[in-house]
Amino acid sequence: MASFAASLPEMDTAEKVPMEAASYCCSTCDGGESASRSRVRRSRKTRSLSTSSASCSFEYRRTQSLHGPSPVTTFGPKACMLQNPHAVMHIQDPASQRLTWNKPPKSVLVIKKIRDATLLEPFKELCIFLTERKSMIVYVEKKVLEDPAISGDENFGAITKKFCTFREDLDDISNRVDFIICLGGDGTLLYASSLFQESVPPVMAFHLGSLGFLTPFKFDTYQSQVTQIIEGNAAIVLRSRLKVRVHKENWDKKARVDDKGIILTNRDIENGHKAVQYQVLNEVVVDRGPSSYLSNVDLFLDGHLITTVQGDGVIVSTPTGSTAYAVAAGASMIHPNVPAIMITPICPHSLSFRPIVVPAGVELKIMLSRDARNTAWVSFDGRKRQEICHGDSITITTSCFPVPSICFRDPVNDWFESLAQCLHWNVRKKQNYLSSEDEEF
Repeated sequence: MASFAASLPEMDTAEKVPMEAASYCCSTCDGGESASRSRVRRSRKTRSLSTSSASCSFEYRRTQSLHGPSPVTTFGPKACMLQNPHAVMHIQDPASQRLTWNKPPKSVLVIKKIRDATLLEPFKELCIFLTERKSMIVYVEKKVLEDPAISGDENFGAITKKFCTFREDLDDISNRVDFIICLGGDGTLLYASSLFQESVPPVMAFHLGSLGFLTPFKFDTYQSQVTQIIEGNAAIVLRSRLKVRVHKENWDKKARVDDKGIILTNRDIENGHKAVQYQVLNEVVVDRGPSSYLSNVDLFLDGHLITTVQGDGVIVSTPTGSTAYAVAAGASMIHPNVPAIMITPICPHSLSFRPIVVPAGVELKIMLSRDARNTAWVSFDGRKRQEICHGDSITITTSCFPVPSICFRDPVNDWFESLAQCLHWNVRKKQNYLSSEDEEF
């Protein structure tokens, strides 16, 4: 496996951490390619989230290893992963992945599930604790504060005046937030991932939703748990993401968005080209949409056609996404530390088309087959749904920017606990004990 590479976080000259102070957490901070990366990143102007990463002129060099690109191990402006000096071949032991801070964290993004009245009191209680007790700068999405139950609370109004607000796709907060706290279900963690197209700050997710596979913390003891995170006493799991590029023919004149946020297409247009990039935590789903015909898409791996998917569609997922839509479609479950990409057909019209796992370092491409009777539709973590026509293509590979998810105990125990509690993995009535008298018969 390629060794982990790290780059220094972006910061003003006055805030730069001395190299001797930062060396304990990032073994490659002061050398070679990593140093050049940080210089390039610091010289780049701040961009809004509304501009995709595809417009960025600087690209991280892809590794030649089949294990995929080495993930960056700096998360947001102040956090990084504490390196294990005893790691063999520079492969980080999952049980030894620990969070540390270059400087004490001062800002936190609180993500609350929208339109959920049961989260109002936990949200208010947490925000008061962070601002009054911990003196943190709290970032909250503007539409959260527009909830009448929050805006109409005069007692809480004095606290909200201290908040920093932002709007999705319009305001860039990538270098302002030190860590993230999610209140809700698994969807809040997916949403947090979508807000950061490059380095993601550490994410602490509280189980206040339905399933809670990705949210290991209980809110009952939030004060002590948040305090431990601020002190840098926590394990993390690096959840790999997929870097997805959608190349569309005739994009400029055919793309329209309806009232539900679905991107529609009009074929009566002239030729044009555009590429948009997404960072995906769970899965990319290509399906037949509203058509009654089979989906008919070609699947390429590193430029070679490996198969044509004929069925309802195909799921390309990360190990984190293997326990979501993919497992419902018959795929295996993969631990988040495994460097891999899973390809799962959706109701294939073939008895031999089974889900497969490919190395994280490969590049996949999905296109409509020439013989396809209809278009296909694609979505990314259940969002940004859009139509794929002939000539369009979807390129997928492992991203250099994982999501550092904070663990309740450690990556291994948390994962098996979620399998048992959320999916009831291998739950069966115990077989009765066979006594010596029964053996005689």
